[in-house]
Amino acid sequence: MNLINKGWRRLLLIMTGLFISVASIAQEGGADIDVDINKDSGGAWYGQPWVWIVGGAVFILLLVALLRGNRARD
Repeated sequence: MNLINKGWRRLLLIMTGLFISVASIAQEGGADIDVDINKDSGGAWYGQPWVWIVGGAVFILLLVALLRGNRARD
C-alpha cells in the first residue's frame, strides 16, 4: 500500500512540475514595453542623493545613541 502511495505522489509531483514549466514557458510572448531611464521628471524620492545622505546620517546618529546608551547601564 505504501509503495502505491509513493508512486502516485511521484507521478503527481512530476505532473505538477510539468504543468508549472509549461505555464512559465507560455509567458514568454509578453507585451513590448519601452522604458526610458533618461527621462528627467524629478525622479522618485529615493533616487535623490540628499535623501540617502540624510538617511545615512540619521542611521549613524541612532546607532551611536543606542551604543552609548548601552555603556551607561554597565
